[in-house]
Amino acid sequence: MSSLASQLAQIATNSRSTLNTKVLKAAHSKSLIFEPRVAATQTYPEIYSICLEGFEELCNLDSRFARFAQSLWSEQSQEADRTQMSAAENAALDKHVEAFLHLCGSRLRLMPAIKAIEWLIRRFRIHEFNTAALIATFLPYHTIPAFVTLLSILPANIPKEYRFLDPYIRSLTAPPRAAIVQQATNRPELLAAISQYTLDSCKYHMEYPGLISFWGGVMVEATNGLLDKYRSGRRSIQIENDNALMQQLGPVLSDAMVMKSSPGLQIASYMVVTILAAKGGLADNALTAFMDQLVHGWTPETMRPGLVTLCIISQHRSAKQLSARVTKALLKVPEVASVMNEIAKDHRVDKLANGLALALVDRLHKKGDVRSLPVVNSLLLGNVLREKQIKVVYKSLLVAAHRINDQVDQDGAIRKELGTILVSLSQAGGDVGDIVRATIEEVDFDIDALELTLGASIRPKLAVEDAPEAAAEDNTPKVDKEAELAQNFEKLSKLEPQTASCFAQEPIDLLEELYSLFLSVAANETNLYKFDEAPVLSRPQAPTKLFYASFYMRLWCGSLPTLAKVAALDRVKNLLKDDEFAKLDFQAVVPYAIVALSDPAKKVRRAAAELVTVLASFYETKPSKARRVWGSEGLYAKTAAVSWLDFDATKSLLHSVLVPSLEESLLHEDHILAALTNALESSKSKDGDKKHLSHATRLAIFKFLSGHVVGTPLVAVKLRLLQPLNQIKSISGTSRTDLLLPLLQWWARLSEAEAQQLLAREAVDEASVNNAFVDVLVANNEAGLKLIFELINDSNVVARNGLVQSLFGRIQKIWSSMKAETQFSTARALLTLSQAVHPTASEPDVVSTETTDVLHKVELTTDILLDFLESLYDDIKKATEKPATKRRRVGSSEKSVDTQSPADVSASLNKATFVLELVQESKPEEHPELLPSLFTTLSELQHLRTVVGSELGYLQSLVLSSLLAMIPAYKDSKELTIDPAAGHGDILASCIQRSSSPTVINAALLLVASLARTAPDVVLHSVMPIFTFMGSSVLKQADDYSAHVVNQTVKEVIPPLIETFRKSRRNLVASTAELLTSFVVAYEHIPSHRKQDLFITLIENLGPEDFLFAVLAMFVDKYGATDNMIAFTTQIIGSFSVEIQLQTLIKHLELISDIFKPKPVLSAALLAKVDSNSSQDVHELAKKQLTLLPKLLANRRLRREISGLAEKDDMESVKIRELYAQLLEGLLTLAGTVKAKKAPLHDRCGDAVSNLLNLLSIAEFIKSVEALLDRPNVTLRQKVLRALEHRVDSESTNNPKSREALLAFLPQLTAVIRESDDMSYKHIAVNCVDKIAEKYGKKDLDAVAAAAATIAGDSCLGQPSKELRVMALLCLASLVDVLQDAIVPVLPIAIPKALGCLEESIKAEKPDGALHNAAYAFMAALAQHIPYMISGAYLDRLLACSNASAAAGLDEECRASRADCLQFVAKLIEGKVLFTALEKNWANAAASGYSALEEYLHVLGTALDKHPKSSIAKNTALFTGIFLNAFDLRRSGVLSSTQELEKIELLINETSLKMIYKLNDAAFRPMFSHLMEWSTTGLPKSDLAGKAQRQVSTYGFLQHFFENLKSIVTSYASYIIDSAVKVLSTPLTGDDVLKTLRSRVLRTLTKCFEHDQDGFWQAPAHFNAVAPVLVEQFGHAASADNCTEDLVLTVVELAAAADSKEHHKEINSALLKHLRSEQAAVRLAVIKCEQALTARLGEEWLQSLPEMLPFISELQDDDDEVVERENRKWIVAIEETLGEDLDNMLQ
Repeated sequence: MSSLASQLAQIATNSRSTLNTKVLKAAHSKSLIFEPRVAATQTYPEIYSICLEGFEELCNLDSRFARFAQSLWSEQSQEADRTQMSAAENAALDKHVEAFLHLCGSRLRLMPAIKAIEWLIRRFRIHEFNTAALIATFLPYHTIPAFVTLLSILPANIPKEYRFLDPYIRSLTAPPRAAIVQQATNRPELLAAISQYTLDSCKYHMEYPGLISFWGGVMVEATNGLLDKYRSGRRSIQIENDNALMQQLGPVLSDAMVMKSSPGLQIASYMVVTILAAKGGLADNALTAFMDQLVHGWTPETMRPGLVTLCIISQHRSAKQLSARVTKALLKVPEVASVMNEIAKDHRVDKLANGLALALVDRLHKKGDVRSLPVVNSLLLGNVLREKQIKVVYKSLLVAAHRINDQVDQDGAIRKELGTILVSLSQAGGDVGDIVRATIEEVDFDIDALELTLGASIRPKLAVEDAPEAAAEDNTPKVDKEAELAQNFEKLSKLEPQTASCFAQEPIDLLEELYSLFLSVAANETNLYKFDEAPVLSRPQAPTKLFYASFYMRLWCGSLPTLAKVAALDRVKNLLKDDEFAKLDFQAVVPYAIVALSDPAKKVRRAAAELVTVLASFYETKPSKARRVWGSEGLYAKTAAVSWLDFDATKSLLHSVLVPSLEESLLHEDHILAALTNALESSKSKDGDKKHLSHATRLAIFKFLSGHVVGTPLVAVKLRLLQPLNQIKSISGTSRTDLLLPLLQWWARLSEAEAQQLLAREAVDEASVNNAFVDVLVANNEAGLKLIFELINDSNVVARNGLVQSLFGRIQKIWSSMKAETQFSTARALLTLSQAVHPTASEPDVVSTETTDVLHKVELTTDILLDFLESLYDDIKKATEKPATKRRRVGSSEKSVDTQSPADVSASLNKATFVLELVQESKPEEHPELLPSLFTTLSELQHLRTVVGSELGYLQSLVLSSLLAMIPAYKDSKELTIDPAAGHGDILASCIQRSSSPTVINAALLLVASLARTAPDVVLHSVMPIFTFMGSSVLKQADDYSAHVVNQTVKEVIPPLIETFRKSRRNLVASTAELLTSFVVAYEHIPSHRKQDLFITLIENLGPEDFLFAVLAMFVDKYGATDNMIAFTTQIIGSFSVEIQLQTLIKHLELISDIFKPKPVLSAALLAKVDSNSSQDVHELAKKQLTLLPKLLANRRLRREISGLAEKDDMESVKIRELYAQLLEGLLTLAGTVKAKKAPLHDRCGDAVSNLLNLLSIAEFIKSVEALLDRPNVTLRQKVLRALEHRVDSESTNNPKSREALLAFLPQLTAVIRESDDMSYKHIAVNCVDKIAEKYGKKDLDAVAAAAATIAGDSCLGQPSKELRVMALLCLASLVDVLQDAIVPVLPIAIPKALGCLEESIKAEKPDGALHNAAYAFMAALAQHIPYMISGAYLDRLLACSNASAAAGLDEECRASRADCLQFVAKLIEGKVLFTALEKNWANAAASGYSALEEYLHVLGTALDKHPKSSIAKNTALFTGIFLNAFDLRRSGVLSSTQELEKIELLINETSLKMIYKLNDAAFRPMFSHLMEWSTTGLPKSDLAGKAQRQVSTYGFLQHFFENLKSIVTSYASYIIDSAVKVLSTPLTGDDVLKTLRSRVLRTLTKCFEHDQDGFWQAPAHFNAVAPVLVEQFGHAASADNCTEDLVLTVVELAAAADSKEHHKEINSALLKHLRSEQAAVRLAVIKCEQALTARLGEEWLQSLPEMLPFISELQDDDDEVVERENRKWIVAIEETLGEDLDNMLQ
């Protein structure tokens, strides 16, 4: 092919346009929906109309499809042709198509989407123009059939990335997921294509979960495979591979992680990044880049999985701080530390938390970002960091504390916060605290000094207004700080001296200045001394003035650095050591010392212990004169009254409580408070010593401390002291509420702003303060409770939500300790508060919310609940009563108008809801007394729902669930009773009937069930309407709870209801017809998984022995005997015992029989109403039931169980047999009833009988029906025996029990045959014997032999009944097989009768085929099993009968039975006997005609095949006679038809060969010689015609003989030479027989010459005998009866066999002579012979060419044109053979 041609071919291949109509038709037939042959015939308008429906449905599903209506789906689109569009138009169309495919991807499982895409394929050929987009759209659905259909229409050249689909396109199978993943791993272009399609879908907001899942799954598995693929042991190669992998996956993942509109895609990309991080061994920079990109794109929806991904990535990254972007993003996560703690339960987060903490610390000291400190603190305390990580982070915090300067922290807030956190961490408990303290020890760092240092850099700025700005750098010269300190001291010296107590007046500004300065000097003793001597403190006046000591007391109780508190304690301690203070009573210091002893810092507690020790030294001996109590006047505000202690009480407090606890207080901060609590709780010492506190002392201390709590302005002190005080309920009748109530009043009077200011100043938790202050209230204190409700009703207090919550929390806590009357009054008040309406509030206020919460949580008594319920009645009545002036009718919808206002109704509903919820939550089973009230409430709700127009389902459910919980209490207690006259049942019935809520109905039904069990009289009279309603409502529900409800209702209500019906005189089943109908009608609405269990439960509770049959019958009557219904009813009946099943079947039979009665009773009540006079209706009604009956009997479970029970010899098994017999009798009786009516009914009865027979084992069946066989009713006995017959058929031969039972039953059957006068009964019995003997007879030959004798005798085979004789013969045939030799004694009787029956069947005017076949079956059995019994006259008679049968022309079945018998005869009877009989029978067979002869020869052939050579050799004389008779068949003229004669002769020849194959040469040669002699001399010489006919038959055989045996028998030709020459030499007479004979002789010689391989015909004697005669035959070529063609073949084969130059020359010379014959026919025959010789022998024959040339030359001018033409053909053949031209030779 030229280059131009190849280019044109390539262009044609790639072109999408063509003028070839076949190609266009094939392209048009590509369809997703239609078969190609259908699609090819469709027009575009047809396709458009079909597909437009799909597009319109898509538009209804998603409005985004509508924009394609003007492009892809416009009317003009029907005319679009892409091959005629320009490139720009195609590009624009491509955009529309791809957008449509993206949008359509989520709906490919819907037919509308497939229809829509069908239009794009058919009109726009997107499978060719947009192949990649189409495949990408369908690829996520690669498992559905539509994808395979798509593969079938794809073009040959699909895009490169999808070439892996080629094998699946060829095989039209769906590619498995593994193949896609494998290709995505190894083909980057495929992974890129899938990723790009997914990203584009997400970009245009067209993604769907299936696409994201598919992409995510493929991406994850492909990434995993790529990592394995790129793994290398060499570092340099691995780096290159990592870079290549990042270049391949990085851009895709980068785009996916920032696709904020698609959370699913982001999460999928997180999975891929996780695998890359975990398995890829990527460098830190790559991991950091992934982390940055992840946080850059995450959204609140993907934040949690993003955090998990960050955790995993961080674990494979080196331990360093996070990048700025990640840190900022994590700071924006709400409660990031708690989120990490939660994630830590499933994943390791330590490296992420460590990196975040380090980054936050770095931001802290560089940028002053104080937001980071709480996060770092939470991370350190959150148990997410390892020990080393905690140490590193804490050290970084310490470093940051030193690095922070004033440039970063201008106001000092950061350093203050940091110092607080560092100190709190150092004091933390648990492992974290231990690690931090160990870290401090490792770095040898004084954390307290650091805190003080941090505080010192803050406070002076607040105290000194005009202080210069601090230096920005850390390395500020020391001289500047000292100058600043000196300046501060100078300002301090100028301040006015103070004398008043710091607790009475609070000069906040001054105190703040003093605090700041104190902090700056606390670390330096010299500076501290100078501060202490400042005039403002008034130290010299300390004994009389309160400012000095109260300043330090206030200081150590505040939230200051530890060293500052220690210094303050030391100042006071040193003060007390002065002698001038010995005369004063410093008990006012004790409460504050207790506060210091409970400080978290150990150093503070140690300093406090030293102070207490000094204080205790003042109270060792009682002074003679009472000391003045320091601070007794002016310590607190005038409103605060402190009950001061006497000396003894103070001494007891110090020496008995505080001092003994000092050592342990140093170990733990809470010990001193616990010790104080123990001391105040009891006057008895735990260790039994006498150092205990008396009641008076404890009361004094209690009052003393309470007074300080009330008086001190420091909230922290109040809070600390309240810890032990709130543990004391009362001492000597004085409760803590009596003492501390002013404290709560004071706190409650504060506004929200004031309270918050106090809390912020002292850095205490509001919730702790609120709880501690309200804990002063004790139960049953009227003043306290009164105060609570006063505060709750105070609008100022209500504004403080935390305080209100604490007040209600206190009520809840003390509820259990309240007295009953207190609880009652409190509950009433709370209920009122809970229902208070605030019109201006859009949401419930805190009071009502908290009130509601309290009532829900406390335990409410029965009286309280009764009161609540009674309060509902008035509200509901008010809501349901209509104004008297505006009464109107209520419509059928039960909605009223002009009732109370909506607000009143709403309030009533809210209150009812709340109260009923309280009842339900209060364990209603413990309050059974509420039952009447709840029923009343339920009744009232029925009225209320009429007003509201709503279901009120929730309220009714609350009432019903509470009632349901109470019922068991009434059942268990005899003291509790339910009044039947109260109408509770009617209320429930009304509730069920009027409600549409499944929840309400279920609850009501459960209550009905429970009441039926506990108090049946209450509900039974209302039950029937309930069940009727159940059928149309609750039975339809599919949930498990509804199923439970129905089951419980049925179990509890049905039994007492049935018991009520039993007591009446009506028919029990008919009485429940309405109940049964309600369930049956509801069947189709009941969820399928519930149906069986529900109806089994129903029947069990009804009583299956009475009702099971009725339910089954009603089902079939209602829904028809469909497969589903039969399966369902079978499952139902199979769930019960065998006895119940049989009883059910018997009753079902009775019901069916009732249908046919003139006046049916039970069927009329249960089944569909039909006209009993209409036979058609009655038959249809019965047909349904009779269709069900056999299916029920075929139940495998029934068969299995009944067989197991029946085999036991007990009363139960006897009962089973009785029921079985009763069922069988009834079924047989019913079959007789319906037999005369309609065939279908009788057929179904037959099916039922058949299935019934298979229920019992045969032994049990016989036991069950023995009684029926003794009945006088012959018809019944026949039916039972026939049933036994059918049953025997189904029995297994390997079942020993069946065998024993049936063989034992044989004598009974034999007696029936012998004694019965009923021929039909005998017939059935014989059939039974036949089947029993066939299966089991060999196990008991004597019994079978006895039966055989009976059957062969006059009582059976000798009877005139044809049917009986047929059955007898067939049975005897079976018995022969069973008994074999044991049947011989019977045969002298049986064989003559059988042959007689055979003769009779043939000779009858109308041949009897059945009897004929039965007789042959018996004889065939004899021939097969005991052939020696068929000999002599029996065999002759049998063969004669067979000839007659063949001649009679019976049907094919008769022919087959005869042939089978004769085949056994031929194969199995002894050879001599058989061949003798055959030899005798030839004449009879020949006389009988063609069919008999054919069968005869088949029998002979079979016998020759099956008998051994020895047997054949011994009987050659018989065979000689048989075959001579056969060869003489033509002469005998028996067969007038030449065609039949030819067939028979061919069959004779084939049969003779079978004999020859089994004889050796010595045996056969005499037979052959005799045959040749017989053919020529066996007849008188005058009988020339007979002789010729014999020879025709003989030579027919010889031709077959030489043709098949070939060279083996060539020597036998010597026997035929003379005969053949003689035949050929006979003058021609025109006789057809002679012509046939000459032809067969020539053909015989031809076959003989053809197969000569031993040179037999080269011998001159043989050659010379036949050659001249054969050549001479050409002289007769002109005769009418010549055989020229056969002659030519014979001469040619002779020339080939006599392969010598001399023989060829002799033949040629003789032939050439005939060429000069005057007869043209002779010349023509010779020329054809020469042509054949030339063609066969070639150059060998042409050696005599010189002799031929003259003759050939003469023939060229022959007078006969045909001769001349054939001569020319001969010349051509010679020229072709020699390869040279003869023209020169012939001239």
